[in-house]
Amino acid sequence: MKLQLFSFFHLNLAYSAIGVEQRAKVIENCYWPLLRLARARQLPFGIEVSAWTLETIAAIDPAWLAELRDLVTNGPCEFIGCGYAQVIGPLVPAELNEANFRIGMQRYETLLGMRPKMALVNEQAYSAGLVPLYLEAGYESLIMEWNNPARAHPDWRSEWRYLPQYACGAGGEEIPLIWNKSVSFQKVQRYVHGEMELDEYMAYVLAHAAETPRAFPIYGNDVEVFDFRPGRYMTEAPLHAFGEWQRIDAMYAALQAHPSLEMVAPSAVLSLMDQPGAGNRLHLETAAYPVPVKKQDKYNLLRWAVTGRDDMGINTQCWRIFEAMRASSEATESDWAELCYLWSSDFRTHITEARWAQYRERLAQFANRWRADEPPPELIPAASAAFTVPSDATIQVSRAGRFLDVQGTRFTLRLNCLRGMSLESLIDRTVSDLSLCGTIHHGYFDEIQWAADYYSGHLVFESPGRAKVTDLNAVEPEVTWVDGAVLIKGSIKTALGLVEKQWRVDEAQGRITLSYRLHWPEMDLGSLRLGHLTLNPEAFAADTLRYQTHNGGRDLESFNLAHSDFDHGAPVSFLISANQALGLTAGEFLIGDSNSVIRVETDKKRRAAIGLVSHRQIQNSYLCRFSFTLKELDDTSRGKHEGGFDFEFSLLPQGWRD
Repeated sequence: MKLQLFSFFHLNLAYSAIGVEQRAKVIENCYWPLLRLARARQLPFGIEVSAWTLETIAAIDPAWLAELRDLVTNGPCEFIGCGYAQVIGPLVPAELNEANFRIGMQRYETLLGMRPKMALVNEQAYSAGLVPLYLEAGYESLIMEWNNPARAHPDWRSEWRYLPQYACGAGGEEIPLIWNKSVSFQKVQRYVHGEMELDEYMAYVLAHAAETPRAFPIYGNDVEVFDFRPGRYMTEAPLHAFGEWQRIDAMYAALQAHPSLEMVAPSAVLSLMDQPGAGNRLHLETAAYPVPVKKQDKYNLLRWAVTGRDDMGINTQCWRIFEAMRASSEATESDWAELCYLWSSDFRTHITEARWAQYRERLAQFANRWRADEPPPELIPAASAAFTVPSDATIQVSRAGRFLDVQGTRFTLRLNCLRGMSLESLIDRTVSDLSLCGTIHHGYFDEIQWAADYYSGHLVFESPGRAKVTDLNAVEPEVTWVDGAVLIKGSIKTALGLVEKQWRVDEAQGRITLSYRLHWPEMDLGSLRLGHLTLNPEAFAADTLRYQTHNGGRDLESFNLAHSDFDHGAPVSFLISANQALGLTAGEFLIGDSNSVIRVETDKKRRAAIGLVSHRQIQNSYLCRFSFTLKELDDTSRGKHEGGFDFEFSLLPQGWRD
């Protein structure tokens, strides 16, 4: 039985390390050799390009676009889509993803005279919520990496990686799926760069052959790594003296000549759907890995959300523009295309200094056009009134040693004044007589590695080589009543500056809100997590515990926590401060058991925070926590950032919607 081999190539002129002045060189050194190789050897390559990159190539070298059009309409190649721009779908609102796919299809038809049926998931950052959006846009199949979803599902059979499957969406939708493999395309790169020889590479490929039908991806990654180096990385391999496209040609010549191998187009793999082991309905995501991403652990969702030169700042600005456009009847398709471009991934990683300056100017101009360049009003008033209890107050506040007790007809809160007004306990009598969340004290768990205090409602900033900064310091709160709600405010000194906190308890709305204002002149590289929420394990059943949120789709994605053990915020290495995250693209997170839930809300246009979950099984109990993160550390992080800003979230205990 011949092993079917397929290849697809990702072309991206927005690649972060490529300067604008280098684009013509990339087309000549990388893009033309790809088409010439496909033409000369009649290779059924898949060629995946964003519509923005196609437009940019057409402006520089229209002959290349004409050759691509001929190869995918009359020649052996097929075109694979992704959208107008390379947007990280699980980090943006569903409407932006819809626009990206819709405009991409329109521009593909204009430029190539066709609409692609297969899509590559951008940066292989997948979420179940994206599946219906791909289908609605007209895509009939996806390409997604095998390695990381398979790691999250040890029950999957290894044979499935050679066969097409179905990816299941958040609402039960299904889309055919073929697999890319990170190790496979990295093997090609190593061979081309001279780190292994052709006989070694051929042995690697042939090791995947079997007596049953199989398809194997030869290559599924960047083209710009062949016969071109941006000159920005210390780890760049030198250009091979023999010529890298010559080595690629020799590799494909050997593959074509081998009697046990057959070259096929990516879409041809779908014909194996009726084979044994194919056609399984798979959920690629899990609670521990809610957004699988390609390659090693440093490539995770945080890479485009809260690291880079200032991902948090530019993502927040994009959210403000989005909200202004959504509220307007004047936004055109060109406006939506511009926002897709401004939200694309490569401005959020290793972007050059010159392109960063150009991008910031373009973003600022577009924000100004939509009157989205002004920050929202401050959350915490500059001064509070004196402690005065209204005669008709339904909420009573009293001091009991280190605690401040807030007693209403619905809510009972206890705040720890020695620990920065952290939340000691929260009871909502409409949900449970038990505290739903708060502090788990030192000694609650017998195992020594868990013998610590686990607070709620606090912040932690950690920077390499420096002492941890928290707001868990003594504070004397001020209490006021406004419109029937009680406000509890305190100012906390930290090593980086003053932190103002304010709790607002509003029984009429069933809402408890915590607001922060950080008077920090600047923040160094590091991790800033705040709004921690620690569940009371005695209030929620372990076997039905789950969380829900949106990761770029319209539908809530649901993740069961029973028997799971993970921590999204655990570092990957000294350089990578976290390993997974949640997009929170509708500004909400829900967690609870089959009976009750805590809903957490935040405003993405104030701060485009994302979420981290930790769930640890400890003896016969568990430790489950959620927090927001506004800043993390990885290899793309650059420079100090302005530290003064507001942030706010609300807690709404309730029953499940479904």
